[in-house]
Amino acid sequence: MAMIPFNKPYLTGKETQYIHEAVLLGKISGNGIFTKKCHSFFEDHYGFKKCLLTTSCTDALEMAAILCHIQPGDEVIVPSYTFVSSALAFVRQGAKIIFADSCINNPNMDANKIETLITDRTKVIIPVHYAGVSCDMNRIMSIANKYNLLVVEDAAQAIDSFYYERPLGSIGHMAAFSFHETKNVIAGEGGMLVINDERFIHRAEIIWEKGTNRAEFFRGEVNKYGWVDTGSSFLPSEIIAAFLYAQLENLDIIQKKRKELWDYYYQSLQCLIKEDIFELPNLPEYATNNAHMFYLICKDLEQRTTLIEQMKRNEILAVFHYQSLHSSEFYKNKHDGRELKNSDRFTDCLVRLPLYFELSKENIDFICNTIKSLHNTY
Repeated sequence: MAMIPFNKPYLTGKETQYIHEAVLLGKISGNGIFTKKCHSFFEDHYGFKKCLLTTSCTDALEMAAILCHIQPGDEVIVPSYTFVSSALAFVRQGAKIIFADSCINNPNMDANKIETLITDRTKVIIPVHYAGVSCDMNRIMSIANKYNLLVVEDAAQAIDSFYYERPLGSIGHMAAFSFHETKNVIAGEGGMLVINDERFIHRAEIIWEKGTNRAEFFRGEVNKYGWVDTGSSFLPSEIIAAFLYAQLENLDIIQKKRKELWDYYYQSLQCLIKEDIFELPNLPEYATNNAHMFYLICKDLEQRTTLIEQMKRNEILAVFHYQSLHSSEFYKNKHDGRELKNSDRFTDCLVRLPLYFELSKENIDFICNTIKSLHNTY
């Protein structure tokens, strides 16, 4: 059997057709027909107030940090178990990062411990919906309202996932999404800023257009455009937007298949819970599953290392995930010294299994049987 990769980008069939159409239309620099189609899809489908495609989720977070008016010394609460961009975007504006620990049973930030981290310098909370599973948003928004804080959802993995019946990305003041090739819908590289608070919409568009009011000019709202604010080149090309729109047209098909595969994994590995070998993903009662990721939680680092190595010998690529940011080379000397046991546990113990559209149930049978056959060595 050929190596089963961890991820494989899925093409719906119309990506190159739409790219060709974008080229023929004579505008490929961005904010053209396909960009507008993508914006409309998300605003209509999920009720987001304003969407702006970006070149990456990192750039969407960079925009959010600017819009939050972060100043040197402002504090931003971020989970330690997350990708570096969740923190870096705010560090670049001068913020001090206050790292939050994960829940004991899933990698999301523990909302019940956030309030103890708030000081008079706290400005923003960044809930990261790990594996597309929602953080406790009612609790987080309640705390934010109590202390007059902003909430920026890092929804990089959370497309088409919900907190009760509310789409993730629609709850905080802003949200950032990713369309990297490892996500459910992709554009190679790409992202999106969602603005749910109308206070930020006008300025967001200016920041998006390199600090100019160019978008207003092309809508005929001003008779000339110029440099009016800070910003950068956050706007992606129509090539990226055209590719993404082909994916969005097939979102329901993609999600149906991924959820079927996720459920098949879960049922196939139930016996591991009964035998207390691994833990399977935990879904809180308020959260839906968008099948972004299937993972196991091992007992310790040694067990995980053994599992990954033995899976690789069987032509299966399983991978670990984040290193706790509070102990990273870049930030460990700036961290306040608190021990974040749950974050460190997921750093040492979480392993991700292959999950992509073209993965077959036969592949999953082979993966699961391999895991089961190896359990005596753990």
